[in-house]
Amino acid sequence: MNIAAPADTAVQTDWPDAIYRTLKAHGVAQISYVPDAGHSRLIELSHADPAIATTVLTTEEEGVALSAGAWLGGDRAALLMQSSGVGNCVNMLSLLASCRFPFLTLVTMRGEWAEFNPWQIPMGKATAQAFEIMGVTVFRLEQPEDAEEVVSAACSLAFESDQPIAILIAQRMLGRKKWTETK
Repeated sequence: MNIAAPADTAVQTDWPDAIYRTLKAHGVAQISYVPDAGHSRLIELSHADPAIATTVLTTEEEGVALSAGAWLGGDRAALLMQSSGVGNCVNMLSLLASCRFPFLTLVTMRGEWAEFNPWQIPMGKATAQAFEIMGVTVFRLEQPEDAEEVVSAACSLAFESDQPIAILIAQRMLGRKKWTETK
């Protein structure tokens, strides 16, 4: 068995482009990520842009360190991950609080609406609280038409006020995923 792409790909077409344009408008020059189907369009756009350095990570906490290093080097960075990877970052998030680095992460949620995989549910329920307990301000993106406004507000808080910000992208925006049979 494997996981199929989201069944409703029409849901995915507009908001990743709006997020990409907004990150560019706010000067984000580095994108790091652990591969995730929910971020696939945003990852494609970032790779196609020679002005954005992209880094594939082996684990999500590397992205926290990369974002801090980018800031020290004069760049703005964003970390893309899935909610299941947030637990991997908890210890590294203390770096942000101790050093007051700006931080922006966009998190595709699992374990919410129409989830088929019971292993995704516990971390999906704990994602916002894990961030909040580590001092990260959490925004939720629930509607595609709100993508530009939410990401712009998050960028302003992160990069102009040196705040750690997480945007949780509702699972419903990603479309329904399902198991498929392989032969």
